[in-house]
Parts: sequence; structure tokens; C-alpha cells
Amino acid sequence: MVGIKCVDRSYWLVDTLHFPAFVTGGAEIRASHGQVERRMTTTRTILTRMPSKVGQPTPLLRTMLLGCVIGAAALAGTTLMAHAAAGQPVSGQIGLQDSVTQVMDQIRWFHNSWVNPIIIAITIFVMGLMAYAMWRFSEKSNPVPSKLTHHTGLEVAWTVIPIFILIMIAVPSFKLLFKEYEFPKPDLTIKATGNAWFWDYEYPDNDKIKVTANMISDEELLEAKLGKDGYAKQFGALTGVQLTKALYQESKPLWLNPPEKYAGGRLIRQLSVDNEIAVPVNKVVHVLITSNDVIHSWTVPSFGSKTQAVPGRVTATWFQAYKEGVYYGQCSVLCGRNHSSMPIAVRVVSDQAFANWVAAVKARDMKKARGILLAATEGIEPRSFAELTTGLQTDGLTPSDVSETLK
Repeated sequence: MVGIKCVDRSYWLVDTLHFPAFVTGGAEIRASHGQVERRMTTTRTILTRMPSKVGQPTPLLRTMLLGCVIGAAALAGTTLMAHAAAGQPVSGQIGLQDSVTQVMDQIRWFHNSWVNPIIIAITIFVMGLMAYAMWRFSEKSNPVPSKLTHHTGLEVAWTVIPIFILIMIAVPSFKLLFKEYEFPKPDLTIKATGNAWFWDYEYPDNDKIKVTANMISDEELLEAKLGKDGYAKQFGALTGVQLTKALYQESKPLWLNPPEKYAGGRLIRQLSVDNEIAVPVNKVVHVLITSNDVIHSWTVPSFGSKTQAVPGRVTATWFQAYKEGVYYGQCSVLCGRNHSSMPIAVRVVSDQAFANWVAAVKARDMKKARGILLAATEGIEPRSFAELTTGLQTDGLTPSDVSETLK
């Protein structure tokens, strides 16, 4: 560390160990009996400036004080920012998705109304204490340093208070954990099997009907629109990044107005699947989860469900959705190259719609089955530009583009 006295009688401290470029790069140095005078010709230096008046707040202190204020405001603002909609993420999301089960209601309360306020309060207190200590015990305010080495009451306080804070967090946390594993009597059981990289579903209570859910890709949308020959003619000569970019650009309008193969329903890129599964509203659903290859994770945020799929073992989760609609999730454990291509789509419908869907799946008429689910939630699906593009990459699309696709 080298000290430099400048013309304006302020001092600069330069760390020559961590910033050796300071003493090179055009710097002319003259030293005599411990006094260092520098005349800098370099324009890029890393310095910490300290005023000449002892006790005056330094830029570093002012910056830390400002940081305390900004940090406190930012932390407090997290509870007021945009929240995710139920069933899917939204752009600029802060916080958990809206809930449609009692378990997720409690998770959201625990996170938003209990743990976050405690964390914010602790953070503001610590930053304020640091700022006060830097001001109160500066050389100007406290020229004679205290020789106090310990304080029994203070040491007891900073040991006991954190214990009480942890207990305040632990008690509702354990209650919530027990709630998640108190499996009520099921009205419906589904077996979900993870594969690389798709999901297989079986309904043991409904003649063991099976549904395979694969993520809908840009390529599949364009093939459904153009046909295999048309697709090959337009994109057959492209490879690698060029092919990926071309597919992405050409498929963007199709996500808002899908081909007839997908029954005309709204699709969300990286979340929609070719065959959604259905469950009846207000029914207790047990999901038995396993895997055929590597570890996956069956996760639907709006249900509060997140359970790993382990090869050779059967784990379980449950939910009881009280609101109709379509709810998306994804595999939440890194499972290989196409880990991001394992979305989950569950449509919650009325009892009658569920019975009709089961009948269509039994007949292996998946197009009819999809149409039944779309009709069952008609009016629930968002129709505005902002809602239609939620969670969708819409580079280059405008509200007028979307209105044309909806006509």
C-alpha cells in the first residue's frame, strides 16, 4: 500500500500488490525519505480516495450508507413486485406462482408473510447497525478508542435471540412439512414415469389408460403446418445454429395460432405438450412417481408439488386443485441433454369433462381428448396480448400481429 499526497492536500491509497498496473503503464515515480510523489500519465487507475480531514465521512462510508438505504428499499420492494400467474411463470416474475391447492396456499403464506419479513427485518437491522457503528465510532466522533473486550449481556442476547428466530421459523415449517406428507384418501391415482426426455402417465383407477406427454417443439409445429414435404423443402438444407434460428423465427406465430393438429388451443413455448393429462377439480389426486433411466423431478409449482423420480423406487405426492385451468411444471433435476424439454401440463376440469376425456383416451382418439380439455376450460384461457405472450418468447411480435392470428 502506497500513500500519495496530492496538490489539493487529499490523500490517495493505492494497493500496489493487487493493482500492479498502477505503478507501471506510464506512471512516473519519485521517492525520497518515505515521501512519495507521483505524476500520473495513465488514464486507467484503480484508487480509493480518502479526504484529508480526519473524521469526515469517506466516499466508501457514504457509499455503504447509501447502499444500506437502497438495499432496504429493494428488499422491502420484493413483496410488491409483479407476481406469477397461476399455472405458469410470467416475465419479470418475483415470488412464487399463484396457488390452486391448500398446500401451496400455506407455502406462499410461509414464504411471503413469515420468512421474508423476518429476513428483511434482520437485513435492515444489520445494515443499520453497521452504518451506525461506522459513524458512531469514527475517529472524529470517538477519538479515544474503547478498551472494552466483551459484554456478557450483549453476548447472551446475540446467542439467545437467533435461537428464538430459528424457532419462529422452524415451528410453522415443520407443520407445513407434515401437511405435505399427510396423504388424504385419494379420489384418483396417477402413476408418472420419467424418461429421457418425456413423461408417461397411467391411470390405474380408469382401466389403466396411458398417456405419453412430449414437449411440442418448433419443428413439430412447422411440420404440422407445412407437411413433411414442405418442411423438408424449406428447412432441409439448413443445419446447426442456422436451422435453430430459422425454426424459431418461422414458428413464432404458430404458438399463438397452432395448426389444426393441436385443436387450435393456445400453446406456450417450452411448456406445452402434445398430450396433457387431466384431473377433476376438488378431488384428491395421488401421484406415484418413478423413472425408467435417470433421476427426474415431477414439479408443478401451483400445486406445491415437487417430488423426485428415482429409478427402481416409487415416491409420491398429492394435490387437490380447487380451480379449473391448465397448470404447467417442469423436470427440476438435471437429467441430461434435453433436461429443459420435459415440461408437465395438467388440466383441471369438471367431473363430466374428465369422464369424457377418459372415454376419448380409452378410444385412443387423442385429438378428441385434447378438444374436450380445451372446451372444458374455454373462457379461462387468457386472450389478451399480454396474457397470450406470457412465458412466450415474442421477439418481433406486436399486438397487431397477435390480433391477426386470433381472427
